Amino acid sequence: MRRRSNLFSTINRQCVNSTLLGSRIPLASLIQTLAVAEYLNFRHAATALGVSQSSVSARIKALEEELGILLFERTTRGVRLTEAGTHFVELIATGIDQLDHAVKTAGMTAAGECGRLRIGVHGLIAGSFLDNLLAGYRKSHPGIAVEMTEATARDAVVQVRACKIDLAFVVGAFELPDCHSRPIWTEALMAALPVDHRLAEQPGVTWDDLAAEQFLVRRGGTGPQVHDHIVLRLAGRWSQPTIRRFEVERGTLLSMVAQGFGITLLGAASGLFPAAGVALRRITDELDPIVFSAIWSPHNRSAALQNLFALAGEMSRATQTA
Repeated sequence: MRRRSNLFSTINRQCVNSTLLGSRIPLASLIQTLAVAEYLNFRHAATALGVSQSSVSARIKALEEELGILLFERTTRGVRLTEAGTHFVELIATGIDQLDHAVKTAGMTAAGECGRLRIGVHGLIAGSFLDNLLAGYRKSHPGIAVEMTEATARDAVVQVRACKIDLAFVVGAFELPDCHSRPIWTEALMAALPVDHRLAEQPGVTWDDLAAEQFLVRRGGTGPQVHDHIVLRLAGRWSQPTIRRFEVERGTLLSMVAQGFGITLLGAASGLFPAAGVALRRITDELDPIVFSAIWSPHNRSAALQNLFALAGEMSRATQTA
């Protein structure tokens, strides 16, 4: 029980006026009872608590009278617990341990060192900025359970609004009236072509080069944003771009590209996980890189969330100066 001495002293100072059992028993009396049970000496217990011996003695006596139970037998050599006192102290000690755990857990949660962080992503590529960010965050904050779900930008925003996730990483820069958003990282836009495509031998391609191609996009993931971006970039031409949408995963879509079904658009990080039969070429007249943003509720003041943003900022600055 020696390890509780500091806790006894802290709680005793903070809770002198706090009461339990319908305002009948001061919490300080219970703390002092545990201290006396630990030291079996009123003077030593009072010293550990930073209070007077007479105060401890008076509180214990008042508690015994309130309970109608003798907790300690007083002798010339000190005190010893009665059988009833032993059972009482064991139960109170369990409660103090739980209180100690609650105080520590609350403090760690307030500091962003304990709890969970629910994140919506469009996908995760090994070695990408997001992959490195999450890996670094989990290493520096092991007490935070990171939970991830894959969703489109629209679905992710809905989940943020419904408080089902804490934040979403989405493609594009967003200004939403009821959510906060922040650009986190950028990537160059790439065209994914079959390796035997006529443009695959070129170091880069332009939108004019791609205008007559058949584009393949996913219905889920980043598919809706890719679709809208193609329409925007090829708007005003004599013919509308040919875009086919499929209910497939990223790997399947790239396999379709390799087989010659069409081409698609990807962020540069996709080059870290190359697909057989697919060549990535940068779109040279796409002057602005793709922006990836974080979206979260203005009501979410989680320290764990702010710690993630702080790490993202450090990584972004390090990338810019590298």
